[in-house]
Amino acid sequence: MKKIINSTEKVVDEMLEGMLRAYPGHLKRAPGTKRTVMLAEAPIEGKVAIITGGGSGHLPLFLGYTGKGLLDGTAVGDVFSSPSSNEIFKLTQAVHGGKGVLYLYGNYGGDIMNFDMAAEMAEEEDIETATAIGTDDVASAPPGEKQKRRGIAGILYAYKIAGAKAASGASLQEVKDFTDRAIENTRTMGVALSPCTIPAVGVPTFSIGDDEMEIGMGIHGEKGVERGKLKTADEIAETMTTRVIEDLPFKSGDEVSVLINGLGATAPQELFILFRKVSMILEDAGIKVYKPFVGEYATSMEMKGASISLCKLDTDLKTLLDAPSYSPFLLQQM
Repeated sequence: MKKIINSTEKVVDEMLEGMLRAYPGHLKRAPGTKRTVMLAEAPIEGKVAIITGGGSGHLPLFLGYTGKGLLDGTAVGDVFSSPSSNEIFKLTQAVHGGKGVLYLYGNYGGDIMNFDMAAEMAEEEDIETATAIGTDDVASAPPGEKQKRRGIAGILYAYKIAGAKAASGASLQEVKDFTDRAIENTRTMGVALSPCTIPAVGVPTFSIGDDEMEIGMGIHGEKGVERGKLKTADEIAETMTTRVIEDLPFKSGDEVSVLINGLGATAPQELFILFRKVSMILEDAGIKVYKPFVGEYATSMEMKGASISLCKLDTDLKTLLDAPSYSPFLLQQM
């Protein structure tokens, strides 16, 4: 796989340098860190700060959600590798505005370990932290074992709800409670059509036939629930949306936001073809669509594929979803 890079060892660091040069009025690096970004105006006194993090290779996830009304800072590791606990801790110190810090990230072992270690270090500095973990991937564990589910593109809703609630002046516990509500109300399922290649490895993360697809594959190439011949867009949408609806379950009368997410190499027109069918399925089920998002929000480098997320909205979540926010990375402002 050909890539526009200088060397495999410098991919992440040069990417971050490019971001900081591109948006100097919006982002800065946390003092004493190498792989973090934070809001240029942070710390913001009297506001709960929100931090996320994870492996590189998923832009605009995680870095792209550092923004006004969204997240205060992000720490990243190598491609598909967790950020270090020390970087997370120093970022915590840098964004803390006196009202505590929420750690919000996906359900992956390395991330949990390093964020937990950072929380222990923060406690020694009298910085209060709380944790919310995204678990929206319905393919990664059955409904009775939701604590084992991976966090994928649906964490977008948690970022938006958390950021809006924090901006309202809410307490750390209130921000966590609303974030957990968004996580509980969100379900996602993905499909992969091609692998991606980690620069330092140089070979595809998995193999799949030109005429095949895999339903439920994770954003790092984790095994899905079904591999078979490539189906039509309508068939793919039907299979995935049905699984997502049944999982919460979503029901007639519900109002949902829909996220159709491209994994890095899926043409925009294909994503809108998927949304067309998903919206028809929801309409037939009596489920109202509010504020859809169609585009690339959580990628896996050059992987071809997509994911479908539904977030069930109530009055409070709808208000927070509508609250103003800004990040220069996002094609569609939230």
